[in-house]
Amino acid sequence: MDQAWQYVPVGGLQGVGFGTHPQTGGDLLMVVSMDGLGLFDAETGAKIARDRNPDPDDAEPSGPELSCPGIGVLAGSRIRIAGLLGGGLHTTTDDGWTIDVVAPEWPNHRVLLSADGGRYDGPPGKTWWHVFHSDYSELRAAGFSPSGCTLVIVTSSDITLIGRPEFA
Repeated sequence: MDQAWQYVPVGGLQGVGFGTHPQTGGDLLMVVSMDGLGLFDAETGAKIARDRNPDPDDAEPSGPELSCPGIGVLAGSRIRIAGLLGGGLHTTTDDGWTIDVVAPEWPNHRVLLSADGGRYDGPPGKTWWHVFHSDYSELRAAGFSPSGCTLVIVTSSDITLIGRPEFA
């Protein structure tokens, strides 16, 4: 599994959603927290925009799509958010990668990643991996970007980004 890991601490995290950078086509991660809105480059984990004082009437995910206004290069668009208030992210990619969230020791959640459509056959480390165990913070969301190049795992206190090269 060829990947790049990024870890970003974010206190009071409520949810996240993906956008596409209009110039580069790369994955961007929109973050909603108690301290406002943030926009991160999903490949590097770098914060590229911040709004500490968003419009209070529009700062929380709302409407049937649970969306928030985009900031930075995503300004003028609405971003669907998954997290504390509901919503969801992609659990599969076009080329067969799959994640599953399980809770064998509830309330602690684990995230499993599979390269073969979620079969989880055989020993871990060949076609499937245990990539995350939330034993210190509440899991908010986990899923792939629409491109399938980024997997995000979000708790109430941090973001883990796992990237992989684009696929054909």
